Amino acid sequence: MLKRILVANRGEIAVRIIRTCHEMGIETVAVYSTADAQSLHVQLATMAICIGPAKAAQSYLNQTAILTAALETGCEAIHPGYGFLSENDEFAELCTRCGLKFIGPSADVIRQMGNKAAARSLMIQAGVPVVPGSQGILENAEQALEQAQQIGYPVLLKASAGGGGRGMRRVFAPEELASALAAAQAEAVACFGCGDMYLEKLILSPRHIEFQIMADQHGNVVHLGERDCTIQRKNQKLLEESPSRVLTPALRQAMGQAAVKAAQCCGYEGAGTVEFVLDAHGNYYFIEMNTRIQVEHPVTEMVTGRDLIREQLRIAAGLPLSFSQSDIQLQGHAIEVRINAEDPTKGFAPAPGRTEFLHLPGGCGVRVDSALYAGYELSPYYDSMVAKLIVHAPTRLLAIRRMRRVLEELIITGYPTGADLAHMILYHPDFLKGEYSTAFLEEHLEQLLEWLETGWLPKTQEES
Repeated sequence: MLKRILVANRGEIAVRIIRTCHEMGIETVAVYSTADAQSLHVQLATMAICIGPAKAAQSYLNQTAILTAALETGCEAIHPGYGFLSENDEFAELCTRCGLKFIGPSADVIRQMGNKAAARSLMIQAGVPVVPGSQGILENAEQALEQAQQIGYPVLLKASAGGGGRGMRRVFAPEELASALAAAQAEAVACFGCGDMYLEKLILSPRHIEFQIMADQHGNVVHLGERDCTIQRKNQKLLEESPSRVLTPALRQAMGQAAVKAAQCCGYEGAGTVEFVLDAHGNYYFIEMNTRIQVEHPVTEMVTGRDLIREQLRIAAGLPLSFSQSDIQLQGHAIEVRINAEDPTKGFAPAPGRTEFLHLPGGCGVRVDSALYAGYELSPYYDSMVAKLIVHAPTRLLAIRRMRRVLEELIITGYPTGADLAHMILYHPDFLKGEYSTAFLEEHLEQLLEWLETGWLPKTQEES
């Protein structure tokens, strides 16, 4: 087993990794920017090293500083978490060259699957259904216009190295495309250091369904069921649940087998997520593979009883998977709500500030993943997510009721968050019935904000 690893990340995911390492007897090295000197992950790690100024490009994306820190502290491996360098093939390759284990797939696999355009081509070869789209990277706006015309509007521009909703723009008409492409590229360069773009047909009002997979170095690949990530704002997930209300056992089996096939065809290793869109007719299409642990991985952990970070560390140490496909049974229902420091009444604008008071909920079937503490100052340089609330219950209805209670108990003062909006979503009839698409917030945001302003809740018919 590994003895010491460097956690190349910050916030709640760094805390999450450090906690599991502590349970496994693995020492941890935290890295931090000057803005994060007082962060929780710095305080929990075995040791911590400052790697640069607040801006991510000079700290959490500074590959030389991170690798130097790992080597100087005698680390055997680097866990990248999600975001930052987690899907950077160059960094994975440099880790290997430096004699460090990158906790994730190889650089070649990241190039294949982490690059969305290359992944599409590979999936087509493997016979996995994909959304119609461009063949390869877009060279310029003129080529984008030509391919969009062939595919048909609306289209979705996507950063090949992107994730988390960054570097994406919807385009409904030719005159919108050039400016949308420029904006998406600029965002992709700022977030991922790569402006490569492709486009695909925008499937209107789909469900966003993703399958968690784990693969070891011995050729074993297992999927751990699905997460329904359909409730989104600005192409970023806001609420996730498992299992999905719309999947039949047959459809779940088919999509799970497709996810396993996607991992097998590229020789995958570690934790990964195969993402699909599901249309109103039950047709599913591969859209991308995230070659890392996901923000929403606790949902899967709650319904399967498996610690995915622990499994990542075992795989990195060369051990086989601790379970087979027949061992994975989804038990009960789990829901996760992301709490972001943002103002839903102002277009979800980020709203960093000082955490003046904090009360986190608890109780049966409740989990909170967060790096917050009272007095903590949120930096404007990083993502606005401050906590994840996760609940588990025997049924979906009971999970919804539990999450309502959890959101009512949560207190964060000092800046606005999306907690109250999430609370309203859990009362909306369409959500209760499970009849919603990725357009849910676009269609109902005005109504939800009105409920927020008046403090009114609809009379709900509690569906089973």
